[in-house]
Parts: sequence; C-alpha cells; structure tokens
Amino acid sequence: MSIPARHPPLTSEPATAIEGSATGLEASLLNILHQHQTSSSFLRHQTEKAKKEATRAGIRVSELLVDAVNGGVQESFLHQKQIELEIRGLTTTINRFHKQTDQWLAASRSLNTAIKEIGDFENWIKVMEYDCKSITTAIRNIHQA
Repeated sequence: MSIPARHPPLTSEPATAIEGSATGLEASLLNILHQHQTSSSFLRHQTEKAKKEATRAGIRVSELLVDAVNGGVQESFLHQKQIELEIRGLTTTINRFHKQTDQWLAASRSLNTAIKEIGDFENWIKVMEYDCKSITTAIRNIHQA
C-alpha cells in the first residue's frame, strides 16, 4: 500500500509576512491535518476493500473445500447404496440356494433310505433263498432216506 502524495496547502494564497507566522503555522497544521485525514480515509478504504476481498476469498475457499469433501462423501454414499443393493441381491440368491440345497439333501437322504431298504430286502431275499435251499435239501434227504 502506498501513501498518497502530499497535497498542497488548503489555502490557495501563499501566506504573507503581514499575516504573520501564526497564520502560516495554522495553515501548515491544517494542511497536515487534511493530509492525515485524507491518508486515513484512503487507508480505511483500502483496508475495507482488502477485508472484503479476503472475506470473499475465504468464502470461496470454504465452498471449494466443502465441495471437495462432499464430492468424496457423495461418491462414498453412492458406492454404499450400490453395495447394499448387491448385498440384498446376494442374500436373496443365498436363500434360494439354501432352499435348493435343503431339497437336494432331503432327496439324497430319501434315496439313501430307499437304497438301504433295497439292500435290506436283497439281504432278506438271500436269507430266504438260503433257508429255502436248506429246507429243500432237508426234504430231499428225508425223502431219499
């Protein structure tokens, strides 16, 4: 910031020797006072202007920071929503597979039971066949004797 150039004295007429040194001193003091008021006013104006510019710049920086942070938050929120949708879809698929697996397990157990029953029946048939052969052999032996 620069200080404005000094202004000429307020009076347009130069102080004459007749007016005396008091009038010239007063004029000089008034001139200095006027220059001080002018510089103070100019500096106040410049300070106010700089303050407003700094405030605007601060607000803009804040907005940019909020936008930058919110952009990441918004992106994270969208990703979270997509993940939640995928989780729901996977949960539905898992439940469907779980039911299907339970059905297959029940069918497998049923088949195992049927196979065991067939095995038991086959074993029973073999025992019956052996018993029948034993009885037939015994009857033949009795009949031949």
